[in-house]
Amino acid sequence: MYPTRDIVDNAVNSKDHTTLVAAVKAAGLVDTLKSAGPFTVFAPTNDAFAKLPAGTVDTLLKPENKDMLTKVLTYHVVAGRLSAQDLHKAIKAGHGTAELATVSGGKLWIMANGKNGITIKDEKGGTSNVTIANVFQSNGVIHVIDTVLLPQ
Repeated sequence: MYPTRDIVDNAVNSKDHTTLVAAVKAAGLVDTLKSAGPFTVFAPTNDAFAKLPAGTVDTLLKPENKDMLTKVLTYHVVAGRLSAQDLHKAIKAGHGTAELATVSGGKLWIMANGKNGITIKDEKGGTSNVTIANVFQSNGVIHVIDTVLLPQ
């Protein structure tokens, strides 16, 4: 990944994010994620998508489910360029938890996990951990996560 490239251009070159890239294309979000932003993207890996119940990804990728796919994907995006340091500051200011508003209109809650880790809780009560933080892009930052976040 190169900091001079945008979120999409970097993601298409990541062997761990092929499912995410296919989903972004199917949802028609390529142009949005190539725009100036800035965006903070919590990017699930292929393994994260594989944790979903069998058939979920195939169902979401069908054209008739584009609205639901878009909602799931934009639930992983927060406006602004939030580094791990920014997230930890928000957690500290929130006395252990910080609430983030997603581009989809939903909410995520972030908490410290160990000394430097971050755990994210979704609206359904599921959790995901940031496995790689601060992958800076020309139009934002990616934090790689190990579980797909699900909106209400």
